[in-house]
Amino acid sequence: MSTRTCILSTSEGGIEYLLVGRDEPVTVFAHGLAGSISTTRPFGSGVPGRQAYFHFRGHGASSSPESAWTYTALADELDAVATHVDATRALGVSMGAGAIAHLLERVPDRFERIVLALPAVLDTPRTDVALERLLEMGRFADEHDVDGVFELLLLEQPGEHRDDPVVRNWCMDQAHTIVRTDVSRALRTIPHATAVHDRRSLQAVQAQVLVLGQEDDPAHPLWVSREIADLIPNARLEVLPAGGILWSHRARVRELVRDFLA
Repeated sequence: MSTRTCILSTSEGGIEYLLVGRDEPVTVFAHGLAGSISTTRPFGSGVPGRQAYFHFRGHGASSSPESAWTYTALADELDAVATHVDATRALGVSMGAGAIAHLLERVPDRFERIVLALPAVLDTPRTDVALERLLEMGRFADEHDVDGVFELLLLEQPGEHRDDPVVRNWCMDQAHTIVRTDVSRALRTIPHATAVHDRRSLQAVQAQVLVLGQEDDPAHPLWVSREIADLIPNARLEVLPAGGILWSHRARVRELVRDFLA
């Protein structure tokens, strides 16, 4: 099947998406802030059926509408893609997990199976060191300072992997992506936003949910993963050791996601 992306037209502009695989079911994959289709594809390795990957506003070739960057807007984009491809399952990473949670607050039965990887926020604004780093990254992006963005991205990676050429190349590729797109707008607003209005709304979700948390990850506090798993009746929490969910634990994450979505 072709790996060429398509554009889904919406009232807010175009959404770039990629549909791969064949047959049912269909799973939609939502990336994190400053992420991309390519950064979410490892999560879909071995997942049965078709996989739909897409770029949120300001990322990739998706439009960057003048309307505010909010989890409401992100949830709308996620829902538009999921509806277009008939997705019954969803996986979200960080900001993508927040967009899924926001959509579930509105429509608790939207998906049959859900993976929330590294959720970062619920219904209380962030006030941590990771927030300051994201805001600083936004300032560097506004100044088109690739090296500045690169250094901050590298600091977010586990210490034992920062000298790995693969990790450094990934950070540099992401830095160039951030600087040449409108992601800096998201970096100024999304870190201040909350994913849901009231975390108790997640108690209405009856779908099977896998929550992936990670120890010692300031950008994705483990308490958020634990709270979500406690709130959703049919949720299961998997806590991975520190070391980078797709660096040190890629094989384990793929196994968990594949088996859950099978």
